[in-house]
Amino acid sequence: MPPLVLTFAASDPTGGAGLQADLLTLAALGCHPLSVVTGITVQDTRGVASLDATDPGLVERQATALLAELKVAAFKLGVLGSAENARVVGAIAAKHPRVPLILDPVLASGRGDALAGDAAIEALLEAIVPRATLATPNTLEARRLGGERALIARGCKYVLVTGTHETTSDVVNTLYDARGKVREDRWPRLPGSYHGSGCTLASACAAHLAHGVEIGEAVRMAQEFTWQSLSAGFRPADGQFIPWRK
Repeated sequence: MPPLVLTFAASDPTGGAGLQADLLTLAALGCHPLSVVTGITVQDTRGVASLDATDPGLVERQATALLAELKVAAFKLGVLGSAENARVVGAIAAKHPRVPLILDPVLASGRGDALAGDAAIEALLEAIVPRATLATPNTLEARRLGGERALIARGCKYVLVTGTHETTSDVVNTLYDARGKVREDRWPRLPGSYHGSGCTLASACAAHLAHGVEIGEAVRMAQEFTWQSLSAGFRPADGQFIPWRK
């Protein structure tokens, strides 16, 4: 049986990011994805027009029904939709402390559309970060969340800060733990803008951890999968490229 990975994420009708990106990535890497819908977005490949959060009671019922029956090998968290949902998901994760939890702290779309307000960010820091095995913020998200040291001080075991939003010739991704830098990886920066690169990376990390891969190697393998998916990406309209996850 393939490892079961439960993702909490908002739906993206383009299939480029969000819940759909998680499902595609997890399946491509030999996992069976389970899903809890935390929000519904209206968006295209250019950006997000709106986000309607799922009622927190429904989020809880979705997850409870799955976890009462199925044994999951990892949790993957993306856009949670609201502060209330973050607290609900944090409480659910607290009941399964041995399950690796991978957090993609999505605060805005690639275009800059806000996907988490101040209350949601605070709830994320209080309810989710202390239970996270790995967080995967880009440099903008890391700064807004206080930096990798602050996230680790709150209890996150590892933080992978990605350099996709910087202007360096290479994308530099750095993994940290409580002792400092664990590894640094450099990838040629691809031209264009990509929809769902962060979702792909975090889901790939979750998949490899679910397969029992050690954290440093899981992060390396996830970056390789993500870079290959981006390099094979396609542009179906005049917005961002969509990764081809295969």
